[in-house]
Amino acid sequence: MSAEASEKPVRARSTEPNTYETAELSSEQGRTAVADTVVAKVAGIATREIPGVYAMGAGASRAFGVVRDRLPGVTGSSVTQGVTVEVGERQAAIDLDLVVEYGVSIPDLAEGVRRNVIGAVERMCGLEVTEVNISVGDVHLPTDETPDDPAEPRVQ
Repeated sequence: MSAEASEKPVRARSTEPNTYETAELSSEQGRTAVADTVVAKVAGIATREIPGVYAMGAGASRAFGVVRDRLPGVTGSSVTQGVTVEVGERQAAIDLDLVVEYGVSIPDLAEGVRRNVIGAVERMCGLEVTEVNISVGDVHLPTDETPDDPAEPRVQ
């Protein structure tokens, strides 16, 4: 068997519109496909379960999320905000952008987030998580939550 024949592609790319990239888990009974968005949602939810995580996403994506949340008909922020994943046939790599609460030990928080995300993705998706990279882009201070001054009504 040649070296080229023994190497499997990391992932087959879909060329169909409106389809998601998927990871395939194979057995004798059939195949299971797990979309990138599924892995990203599981990782996002698992991250938010850890106390000390205030928000997720880099500055620009958080600002966009605030605008999106204020639009009529839009409910809640995206579970995948601040989550980037690469999914192969049997493995996944995950990048997380976090905002942490002031006073929380960042190394301890990162360890807890990493452990929770790996456990959730491996348990729910059946993929081996090769790495979880965590970027802390901001610290939320208690003084950041000053309520907006209530606007006086223009008419009475």
